[in-house]
Amino acid sequence: MPRRSAGILMYRNDGGELRVLLVHPGGPFWARKDAGAWSIPKGEYGDGEDVLACARREFAEELGRAPEGEFRELGEITQRAGKRVTAWAVDGGFDVDTLVSNTFELEWPPKSGRRQSFPEVDRAAWFTVQQAREKILPAQAEFIDRLVALVGWQSR
Repeated sequence: MPRRSAGILMYRNDGGELRVLLVHPGGPFWARKDAGAWSIPKGEYGDGEDVLACARREFAEELGRAPEGEFRELGEITQRAGKRVTAWAVDGGFDVDTLVSNTFELEWPPKSGRRQSFPEVDRAAWFTVQQAREKILPAQAEFIDRLVALVGWQSR
């Protein structure tokens, strides 16, 4: 069975321009990657787990604060490696300077016997729709398109 994740695409109206919040994965594998590396805040869930509750939990773990508001379903996409991601949109605000991410441990450098701790998310940023389409993992760009349709956004 493919791995499944749930996430939240937070958005806001910024002076007449739609912006979305994306996160950049932490750790050494992603350190030098930018375009096509960003993601919505998300995480894996198990059988029987409430999917929206998982998405809210993962947002809080990756950013340091639980999202609040009216959650609107964006459906599911399948990423290149087969992981299925279900997402919700929420209109909200998040100060990226307050990001506090949980961490994970990894043997680094490989085969060194040394374990290091890395943040799950090393930064977050607000992007215009056009910028976000360039930054986000290619399969997740569909969530941006669905958000634009859902909120009836017209580029100005």
